[in-house]
Amino acid sequence: MTIDSLEARVDPATHATSADETVTALIARSNALGSDPRITNYAGGNTSAKGTDTDPVTGEPVELLWVKGSGGDLGTLTPAGLAVLRLDRVRALQDMYASDTGPGVEREDEMVAAFDYTLHGKGGAAPSIDTAMHALVDAAHVDHLHPDAGIAIATAADGPALTSTIFGDRVVWVPWRRPGFQLGLDIAAIKRDHPQAIGTILGGHGITAWGATSEEAEANSRWIIDTAERYIAEHGAEQPFGAVLAGFEALPADERHARAAALAPTIRGIAGHDKPVVGHFADSDVVLDFLASARADELAALGTSCPDHFLRTKVKPLILDLPATASVDEQTARLHELHEQYRADYQAYYDRHANPDSPAIRGADPLIVLVPGVGMFSYGKDAQTARVAGEFYVNAINVMRGAESLSTYAPIDEAEKFRIEYWALEEAKLQRMPAPAKLSTRIALVTGAASGIGKAIAKRLAAEGAAVVIADLDLAKAQEAAAEIGGPDQAIGVAANVTSAADIEQAIQQTLLHFGGLDLVVNNAGLSLSKSLLETTEQDWDLQHDVMAKGSFLVSKAAAKVLIEQALGGDIVYISSKNSVFAGPNNIAYSATKADQAHQVRLLAAELGEHGIRVNGINPDGVVRGSGIFASGWGANRAKTYGIEEQDLGAFYAQRTILKREVVPENVANAVYAICTDDFSHTTGLHVPVDAGVAAAFLR
Repeated sequence: MTIDSLEARVDPATHATSADETVTALIARSNALGSDPRITNYAGGNTSAKGTDTDPVTGEPVELLWVKGSGGDLGTLTPAGLAVLRLDRVRALQDMYASDTGPGVEREDEMVAAFDYTLHGKGGAAPSIDTAMHALVDAAHVDHLHPDAGIAIATAADGPALTSTIFGDRVVWVPWRRPGFQLGLDIAAIKRDHPQAIGTILGGHGITAWGATSEEAEANSRWIIDTAERYIAEHGAEQPFGAVLAGFEALPADERHARAAALAPTIRGIAGHDKPVVGHFADSDVVLDFLASARADELAALGTSCPDHFLRTKVKPLILDLPATASVDEQTARLHELHEQYRADYQAYYDRHANPDSPAIRGADPLIVLVPGVGMFSYGKDAQTARVAGEFYVNAINVMRGAESLSTYAPIDEAEKFRIEYWALEEAKLQRMPAPAKLSTRIALVTGAASGIGKAIAKRLAAEGAAVVIADLDLAKAQEAAAEIGGPDQAIGVAANVTSAADIEQAIQQTLLHFGGLDLVVNNAGLSLSKSLLETTEQDWDLQHDVMAKGSFLVSKAAAKVLIEQALGGDIVYISSKNSVFAGPNNIAYSATKADQAHQVRLLAAELGEHGIRVNGINPDGVVRGSGIFASGWGANRAKTYGIEEQDLGAFYAQRTILKREVVPENVANAVYAICTDDFSHTTGLHVPVDAGVAAAFLR
C-alpha cells in the first residue's frame, strides 16, 4: 500500500470535524493565556487537549494528545508547535515505568526518550518533559502555567496551609518534585482522588488546572490566578521588602539612563567574561522599588525558584551594594570586586553538587546584574534571550513580593536547582540547538544606514546574527530600515548627525541601553560634491570634511571608549573609497576626505590594537545602484565628467574594471561582514578594494 492510498483512506470530513476543532480551540486558549505576562512567561508553561483523529493505517478512530512541544511559546503557538501522541501508547508507558525492569523514579529521564515511540504520524514538535503531566491526567484539557501569584503561593514557607485557606478543596497542594513522569502520575492521582478539584499548586514551581472543555480549562486556570492575586492584594503586607534605603532610591530618568549607559560597558564585560553575550536594560518601577528596599540583598541572595526562572537568570543575580549616589568610578570598581566573588561562589556551587556525570560548568558569570537607583541589566545569547531573561527576573521579584507579603519566601533548595540547571535533559536540549551564526552576540552600529551601502551592510550583519543599530540623519528612514530587518530584538533605528559629538553620544547611549554594549562600528555616513578645484567653495570643503573625516573621528572616538571599557575587543570599519588612493578629476574635496579616512584606519589600528580592537577599511568604487550619494547629484556630475548618460554610469564603471563587473551595495556589505569575522582575527590596518579591479587604485 502506498502513502497516497493511506491518505485516501482518511475521510476529510470526519478528520476536519474532530481533530481540527480540537486543535483550533487549543491554539486559541494557548495564545490567550500566553499573551498575558501575569499568567505565564515567554516559552513557559504548556497546554494540551485530548481528542480523536483517524488512523491512516487502519482507518479507525484513534485517541490523541496534542500538547505544546519542547521550547515553544504559548503566546505565539501554532499547530506546528504541538507534539501529537497516541494516548494508548503514552498510557502504556505507566506499566514500563512501574515494572521491576523499568526505569522507576531514579531513571525517569529515560521516559522522555520513550515519548518518541508514542508519536502519531509525523509527530509534530518534540515532546517536552511535561508531556506526562498532560497525558496521564484524566481530563480532556490541561494547562500548566507559571503565574506570579501562583508561584508566590508555591514558594511560601507555609504554602500547603495557604493553598487550603485560599482555595478550599478546589485546589490541591503538590510538594516539590522535579518535572517528569512521576510528577505526571502525582497530579493524575490528585485528579482521581479529589473529584471536586480543578487544579493544583505545584510546590516551588507553578500551577496546573484542567477542564472537560477548552473553555472550562481556561476558566479554571484564570480562577486560580485571579483568586491568588486577590488574596495577596487583600491580605498581603504593605512593605514586604522592608523600608526604603536612603540613597538607593531611583534616580531621575535622565540621570538613570546616563548612569546606565556609563556602567553598561563594564557590566557587559563582566557578564561576557566566559562567553560573549548580548544585553538588555530595564528600569521599570517593579525593579527600581525592589532595589531601593532594605531586604533586596537578602532576598536576591535566595535566588529564584521556578525552573523556568533560574534556567534563564541563573540561580541568583549579582547585585551592586552601593547607593545610586556613589560615583561611576566607585561603582565600576565595586562591580569588578563583586564579579570575582560571584565567580568564586558559582564555582563553589557547581563543585558542591556536580558528580562525574554532570555536564561541564557553563560559565560562572551572572546573567542578571542589578544596580540600585538605576535598574537591571540582563544577558543572553541574543537580544531576545537577554530581554526575556530580564522579564523572568521581574516575574521573580513579583513572586518574592507575593510570598513575603503573606509568609516567608522559601524557594526550592540549592541542590534541586543544580539538578535542573545541569540536568542531562537540559544539556541534551542545549546540544540540539543549531550552531550560532558567525556574528551572533555581536552588536553593530552602522552610520548612514537608512539607504544604499549602509543599509546593505546593516542587513548583511543582521542576517549573520548581529544586533544592529541603524544611525541616520533621517530618523523615520532609519526606523523603516530597521523594521525591514525585523523587530527591536534584531534592529533599531536612531537619529544621528555624525558632525555632532552630542548626537553620536546619544546614539551610542541608545545602543547601550537597548542591546547592552557595542562590538562593531561601521563608519559609512557620507556625501559627495563633484566639483573641480576652482568650483569647490570653502563651505563645500568644510561640509565634506565635517561629515566624513570629522564624523568618522567622532564616531570612532566615542565607540573606542566603550570597546576599551568592555575589554572584549571589537571592530571599527571605515567605508573609504578607491578615490582615497586614486587621483581623478573634479572631486578634490571628496577624494581628500576619503584619504583622511583611509589614514585614520592605519592610525587607529596602531593605537587600539593593544585593546584587541581591529580597525580596517573598505575601498569601494562606482556603487551606483541604490546609492543616496549618486542619486543626490553626484551621479549626474560624474556622468557629465565622463561624457555619458547618467543611467549608463554603472555599466561605464564596470567596463573600466579588470573584472568588467558592476559593484553594488551588497558587494561592499559582503566585504564588511568578512573582515569582521574570526576568519580575519589577525588582520588590522587593512584596506580591502571592492572595485572589480581598478589597477590605478592598487594599494602599494
